[in-house]
Amino acid sequence: MRLLSTDQNLARDSYYAATAPRTHHHAPQAGETTADVAIVGGGLAGLSAALELAQAGRSVVVLEARQVGWGASGRNGGQAIHGLACDQTTIEDQLGMEAARQVWGMSLEALTLLRQRLTTHAIDCDWQAGYLGVATKPGKSAELAAWAERMDRLYGARYTLIGPADLRSWIDSPRYHSGLHDPESGHLHPLKYALGLARAAQQAGARLHEDSPVTALQALPGGGHRLQTPQGVVRAGQVLLAGNVYLQGVAPALEARIMPVGTYIVCSEPLDPALVRRLIPSRSAVCDNNFVLDYFRFTADHRMLYGGRVSYSTLTPPRLAESMRQRMVGTLPALSHARITHAWGGFVDITMNRAPDFGRLAPDLYYLQGFSGHGLALTGLAGKLVAEAMTGDAGRFDVFARLRHRPFPGGRLLRTPALVLGMAWYRLRDLLA
Repeated sequence: MRLLSTDQNLARDSYYAATAPRTHHHAPQAGETTADVAIVGGGLAGLSAALELAQAGRSVVVLEARQVGWGASGRNGGQAIHGLACDQTTIEDQLGMEAARQVWGMSLEALTLLRQRLTTHAIDCDWQAGYLGVATKPGKSAELAAWAERMDRLYGARYTLIGPADLRSWIDSPRYHSGLHDPESGHLHPLKYALGLARAAQQAGARLHEDSPVTALQALPGGGHRLQTPQGVVRAGQVLLAGNVYLQGVAPALEARIMPVGTYIVCSEPLDPALVRRLIPSRSAVCDNNFVLDYFRFTADHRMLYGGRVSYSTLTPPRLAESMRQRMVGTLPALSHARITHAWGGFVDITMNRAPDFGRLAPDLYYLQGFSGHGLALTGLAGKLVAEAMTGDAGRFDVFARLRHRPFPGGRLLRTPALVLGMAWYRLRDLLA
């Protein structure tokens, strides 16, 4: 439980929580409950599945250990971007080119689905279109250009490449060498989005329960499952596990395939709108192509929201706000006098190959995990795919389920130190590129 205790501390100073007050609370599950589907986890993946299943006429119960959108779903960098956390070659090597093209197409569908839900369910979450992928050095610029050329040639994915001579008109920073622009990706306020998705799922008929951790999961002899909570029991014909690193022992078979990685963000005081327009005229979200990357964007109320530090040991970096402010100023020197008002963090679940991990532990027991820090859009599609599978059409879900995932080496005691050493190597590669 140390992980949850640490994460509780990291959640206290979130800009998102300060600007998206919770006006509706969902009572804890109590007594005896039955449902067609029980969903463990009230983040974006679980809420998306609940919405789709309820719209399909299934009775749905969502069991959230804290509050809906409490984890990474409501605390992330807010960037909704094309593709997956892994490179497309990872998918090609495992599934072949035809399936890889299908996966890429679904990653773009995820962005379309997100925008459609904002309109259909009147979710006001500060959506802003536009994404800038940037490179810090000539070597990284060559990698970015080669990636864009390959994606155009093999997938028809066309982005605007921005050379060194033009980049300062897109982002006024001395740190970057070149970039590319995608007008279809973008950014939003993730907690407002999660709360809006919860409202939509409830209006469709899903029953949501907060403060309802699942303490035991048992397969029933006649089919279905029994889920124990502190105050009651849920019996369901099908179960979806969508708690990621917060399942806390409910499904031990899944734990070895994901690792919790801490990621950290700061937010500045409101800035002069003219300065905001000068620094990033398009107001796009920005992310570099380093393995250990920085990402940032301006919020709807003209604040700089900057993320970049990660912890592979689950220990919060010392002097978090000041160290992150220094990274921000190193990237955007014009913000040297900007005061930091919020500093927070949380844990994302990563897989060994950074590909998402979707599948089944039993014919009626599904799971979604391993979004690897790239899930704001993909979680929404994942919920739709698992709902399709649960209602009889598993074709698209099974494309992802075919991906193979290895456990992190080292076992329970040594896998975290091994990951820390491995990431030190990737940091060194970023510096030398």
